[in-house]
Amino acid sequence: MNQKNHDGQNRDGTSSARERLQAERVKEKTRDRRVRQAVVAGAVMVTLAVAGGIAVWVSSGGGTGSITDSAFALPKQASDGDKPAVKVGVAGARSTLTVWEDFRCPACQQFETGFRPVIHELEDAGKLKVEYHLATLIDGNGGGSGSLKAANAALCAQDAGKFRQYHDVLYANQPPEQQDRFSDKNYLIQLAGKVGGLVNDTFTSCVKSGRYEGFVRKSNAAFTAGGFRGTPTVLLNGKDLAQTKGGRLTPADLKKMVEEADQGKPHGKG
Repeated sequence: MNQKNHDGQNRDGTSSARERLQAERVKEKTRDRRVRQAVVAGAVMVTLAVAGGIAVWVSSGGGTGSITDSAFALPKQASDGDKPAVKVGVAGARSTLTVWEDFRCPACQQFETGFRPVIHELEDAGKLKVEYHLATLIDGNGGGSGSLKAANAALCAQDAGKFRQYHDVLYANQPPEQQDRFSDKNYLIQLAGKVGGLVNDTFTSCVKSGRYEGFVRKSNAAFTAGGFRGTPTVLLNGKDLAQTKGGRLTPADLKKMVEEADQGKPHGKG
């Protein structure tokens, strides 16, 4: 009888532990989902085929976009105006890829991983220029400041003519969405060591002072005002690629679209 009671207690204890573990998993999934959900209603999700798989473009709203001071520092060769941007590629390329992104956004990292090789190929061939608009949605929805500080660091790299290289390093080393490691300026400087010749006193001072945070805030405010529903939002010559082929666009499709637009037309020079 004692052995039976002992076995029953073991079974009950095992069952209770399993139930507690299951409850914790449900709580964790709910917490992760809330981080991804929009602050405003009406969030949607679309899919994009990336390198043979499906990447989720997470629609979000909100963010740390308000800026009350119209005066802010402008990175070298960055565009001002209502939609601040950094341009990569030759100015006279026939096609323009407009990318609204957040360095903490997992879907942005998926897009970059899948499409980066063909984007670089087309940039280097003079067929495509890219306008990067930096947003801070994850900071606004999930808390923290890593989106803002990583974007500022990327703009510091722009001053050194190394935005593209550092941009790619940030995505290659993106922490999990719930971890705000990009808020650590020393870590951002450490990552810059992966880009030859980037780390110096000027870059370090720029990162630590947050020199271009005003530029980033204005860019995020433009994202919010533009009514875009998530990051990454990617447009080719003004056409939203999430609406092309049902959102299941591949890198090969993008290359074909750019080359068709470029066919028979002279390349510009930057």
